[in-house]
Amino acid sequence: MAGFLNFTKEKLINKVIEIETKLILPNPNQPRRSFPTNEITALADSISQNGILQPLSVRRINDKYELIAGERRLRAAKLCGFRTVPCIVHDMSDRNSAILALVENIQRQDLSFFEEAIAIEKLITYYGMTQEDAAAKLGKAQSTVANKLRLLRITPEERDLIIKFNLTERHARALLKLASPEERLIVLDKIIKHNLNVEKSEHLIDDFIGLQKDKASYKKRSKVFQNVKMFVNTINKAVETMQAAGISADSRKIQNEDYIEYRVRIPIQKKTQ
Repeated sequence: MAGFLNFTKEKLINKVIEIETKLILPNPNQPRRSFPTNEITALADSISQNGILQPLSVRRINDKYELIAGERRLRAAKLCGFRTVPCIVHDMSDRNSAILALVENIQRQDLSFFEEAIAIEKLITYYGMTQEDAAAKLGKAQSTVANKLRLLRITPEERDLIIKFNLTERHARALLKLASPEERLIVLDKIIKHNLNVEKSEHLIDDFIGLQKDKASYKKRSKVFQNVKMFVNTINKAVETMQAAGISADSRKIQNEDYIEYRVRIPIQKKTQ
């Protein structure tokens, strides 16, 4: 009996078969986190008229199946009331299944750029790929992969705002010129409030960076001025101490174009014969 089951299982590998939707488990490595209802409804309308044109990819897990690719099609099929869906059964390890699921989803056009960056990071971090490996697997340039990964420096709060207000990946990359999340949120609020395109957003960011540099320079000059003021006060205090002791000392401030000059005069007491 076991031999027959194995034979049957082998015959099903890489074949298109109908599988009950209730037997298909979601893929834990699905990079997409949001499935807008309007998208699934539109796909369901198409499937109800034309059927599922591209089979789902699954693998056998005991007496059930784990989805490798095709979650949107599965959701839409369930919405249509389909009890079964066409699937291709693959024989692969957990690792290869996860990699295939991530790669298949990254190559789709409907992932957000943040979801794509998270998926690429997972390929590299969890599955030991280098940036070069990931780039080759995805058919992208290494520089493109590196730029995608830089997006993960943006905090979840910023990501939510960027996605909510339909800002682009170029908006997100421009914001990375700002070092701190606090600064990015200030600028992001202005971009959203004034509905700025990428070019105007970049100008706003450059102006903000220039302003911050001016503030830092002023703060530095202010600190130097405070130190000079302390030094002048020390001179005045010394002169006052000498005067209190009966010495006719005095000080004089001379304002020049490039500097301030202080002259302190202390009389020399003559020796008595």
